[in-house]
Amino acid sequence: MPADRFVEALNAQIGNELAAHNQYLACAVHYDAETMPRMAAFFYEQALEERDHAMMMIQYLLDTDAEVVIPAVEAAVSKFEDVVAPVRLALDQEKRVTDQVNTLLRVAREEGDFASEQFMQWFIKEQVEEVATMTDLLAVVTRNATDIEDIEEYVAREHSGADDDPTAPRIAGA
Repeated sequence: MPADRFVEALNAQIGNELAAHNQYLACAVHYDAETMPRMAAFFYEQALEERDHAMMMIQYLLDTDAEVVIPAVEAAVSKFEDVVAPVRLALDQEKRVTDQVNTLLRVAREEGDFASEQFMQWFIKEQVEEVATMTDLLAVVTRNATDIEDIEEYVAREHSGADDDPTAPRIAGA
């Protein structure tokens, strides 16, 4: 069984992941309303990834006979001034999640909870990828803020779909 302190922190992170899901959903809706279907699809996919992260954490807690608590989440930001703002917000969010994931790993390590530490390793790798993706996307969107077709072309070329990762933790309900 994971350390109590880790379980409490992971349950809080489930809420953070679900809040990230809602935020990406709001970003997707913004781009859909702006008739940017590729950016919308990218953010809809990001929303599903964040939900899956929460479900991975839920499955881990279930697998280890730990209590699962689904916390409430704050409303997402849903009004954006331009095409750049949602990506800037997404990058800030990914940096915040990286800090949260690092804290979870630190808690597991401090508690001598080796199974939980190993579980968190995948999320560490995932956050490196997520921050890099959003950093690149922000650069492209900022550079092409007045040329929506260039943004859409970049997303179509560089983000053509999710790759399944066989090393990813199991997703509850999948």
